[in-house]
Amino acid sequence: MKSKIISIGNSQGIRIPKPILERSGLSGEVELVARDGMLLVRPVSGPRAAWAEAFRTMAAKGDDKPVDAPPASSSRWDREEWAW
Repeated sequence: MKSKIISIGNSQGIRIPKPILERSGLSGEVELVARDGMLLVRPVSGPRAAWAEAFRTMAAKGDDKPVDAPPASSSRWDREEWAW
């Protein structure tokens, strides 16, 4: 399918046919990247988008244990009764 670049005020716009948008699964906010004479349109990913999967992978590998040692000044109450 072809599309045409049109003027919108001081900017340019592209009309994207509905069937292409439906096939792409894009909606809402997108990111535009210019690369090698092409314009790439992709969904915006948040700064923590991949964290959930990374945490699952860490847990599966047993790599999700605290790295800090208990404080030297902890008491029995701190170790056994304190709850977050």
